[in-house]
Amino acid sequence: MTILILGSGGREHTFAWKISQSPLCKNLYVAPGNSGTAEIATNIDIGVTDFQSIKTLVLEKDVNMVVVGPEDPLVQGIHDFFLQDEALKHVAVIGPEKAAAELEGSKEFAKEFLYRHNIPTAAYQSFNASNVEEGYAFLETLNPPYVLKADGLAAGKGVLILNDLDEAKAELKSMLVDAKFGAASNKVVIEEFLDGIELSCFVLSDGKNYKILPTAKDYKRIGEGDTGLNTGGMGAISPVPFATKEFLNKIEERIVKPTISGLQKDNLPYKGFVFIGIIKVGDDPKVIEYNVRMGDPETEVVLPRLKNDLVEIFQAIANQTLDQIEIEIDERAATTVMLVSGGYPEAYEKGKEITGVKNITESLVFHAGAKLDGDKIVTSGGRVMAITSYGNTYQEAIKKSYQSIEKLHFDKMNYRKDIGFDL
Repeated sequence: MTILILGSGGREHTFAWKISQSPLCKNLYVAPGNSGTAEIATNIDIGVTDFQSIKTLVLEKDVNMVVVGPEDPLVQGIHDFFLQDEALKHVAVIGPEKAAAELEGSKEFAKEFLYRHNIPTAAYQSFNASNVEEGYAFLETLNPPYVLKADGLAAGKGVLILNDLDEAKAELKSMLVDAKFGAASNKVVIEEFLDGIELSCFVLSDGKNYKILPTAKDYKRIGEGDTGLNTGGMGAISPVPFATKEFLNKIEERIVKPTISGLQKDNLPYKGFVFIGIIKVGDDPKVIEYNVRMGDPETEVVLPRLKNDLVEIFQAIANQTLDQIEIEIDERAATTVMLVSGGYPEAYEKGKEITGVKNITESLVFHAGAKLDGDKIVTSGGRVMAITSYGNTYQEAIKKSYQSIEKLHFDKMNYRKDIGFDL
């Protein structure tokens, strides 16, 4: 098969690494890709939402399957674009259709879905600029901290958790009236705060059947001890030590099954990954959010633990035969630590040379915001590389990742030294 992966981050490098191991994959393209994918695939400089250029590439290279990494093309309807085009409709697309991608595209849509299918989640109300005063009144009925979520896609930065009522009201105004997150915050969902520990659950769906992948836990804050600004993710661990068999069973029965059957009841065609952000409150799981693709950096610990041929799984998703696949998982723990540019998640410089990658032998190096500049690898984004290791325990794996990081260098390189601290 000839396969095209859309995206340029650590998630897409991990997909490329895993797909390139499959005997079913003959040619592999990544658009736009990065310095890591360049080593194992052919990068094509096309944007992930440039559907016309993607069509041209698919026809020119005779692509059989498109694996969609990020959320933007899914929310904008790339799967529908393929289905509606005579020349493209035979190509398998891994990722849900536009109507189902609203689970990530709109926080309000996701909340309504959760309520409609009796899936446990936090109480909420949504507001826009015309009823901002009602939003203030709703905030007054809640106990702090206050959770404000921009309804649309805000690149992982549209969620605010605030302890002060006046600050929460000011931020609500800033989001709705002053368009703090642009069009993404035309509508804002205010939620009750759930106190607990978070984890990510990943589910494969072919539209009828589902399979659950290993759980993971990621670390979003820039600072040690989960302090400071939110980022796209600073590290991850799989499996999650506190997710006992009993707790995983609750997730499947109360959340996964009603999610998959809810998609069918609501006629939301879904072939791809369902990412369910879960919080453990006491002994009970509740849904914080849905994403309609794999998480990053969780992909960098989940896929390395998957023993199956990923292309075989994707074919089963396309053919709706996922029930015939037996998922095989590596028993070892996997951990990843994200190296980021100094200043991230605020302003940072690009173009810093990265050295020492070739010296790493005990860990997997997944490139994210990194690109080739001649024969040098240089930084091109905020989150630069994910260093993934295996171990019999997550402590052993994390130690290995930190030892590998010591061999790497770029100017103002930053990373969290406490991944797994709360376990």
